[in-house]
Amino acid sequence: MKEAILNKLKEIELQKGVEILYAVESGSRAWGFASPDSDYDIRFIYKHDLDYYLSLWEQTDVIEFMTEDDLDGSGWDLRKTIKLLAKSNAPLLEWIYSPVVYYENEAFMKQMRTLAKDCFSPVACLHHYLGTTKNFMDVCEQEEVKLKSYFYALRTALAGKWIIERNTFPPVDFMELLPIAPLNIQEKINELLNIKANQEESYLHPKETLITTFLQETVQFNKENAVGLGSGKKVKGELEEFFRSLILI
Repeated sequence: MKEAILNKLKEIELQKGVEILYAVESGSRAWGFASPDSDYDIRFIYKHDLDYYLSLWEQTDVIEFMTEDDLDGSGWDLRKTIKLLAKSNAPLLEWIYSPVVYYENEAFMKQMRTLAKDCFSPVACLHHYLGTTKNFMDVCEQEEVKLKSYFYALRTALAGKWIIERNTFPPVDFMELLPIAPLNIQEKINELLNIKANQEESYLHPKETLITTFLQETVQFNKENAVGLGSGKKVKGELEEFFRSLILI
């Protein structure tokens, strides 16, 4: 599949007149709990030539595509990306630290990862994960639940807990997050992972009270501990310099 993905990205470069600097997997395949019928969620960063950035007029800064063979692609322009980096945008940070990389300009990504560490805002990222967990709680409290919903809620709840306890950006791979959960929760999650790996996305699983209670408790823990978290460094000058160096190449 990687070859098909790289071919599609080359096609996008030619069609749109851009240069792709970085491309990764996002979503369940990057997180480590894909179902047999999960899409490939391809995320990428690209840049235009200099004329694009010198234009007076507002222009699109997103490229999206969907193919018949389940390739779901979404890319952000370089300027949009760096502005989001300045805000410690959690989805962008997940791209930067994705364990499944399809392509990267190594010099570009080395600098991006350095800047990402400087820009990392524990409080901004915690609120992102807390909000996402809350969005899934109603679904997770039903008598039958899509396992996808359980794992989306668990991943973001544990990511928030990680930020509070370790003050670093959480791992993208769910299995690296799992050890911060209690042992009985880890055991139940591993049981559910085995089921999910062999079921279609539409599968409905009976409510797991142990998991629901853990999610409720973790949401409350994350809310109570959000106060006092740091907001990251302000490195607008460094980001501006980095952006200019890239568009003038």
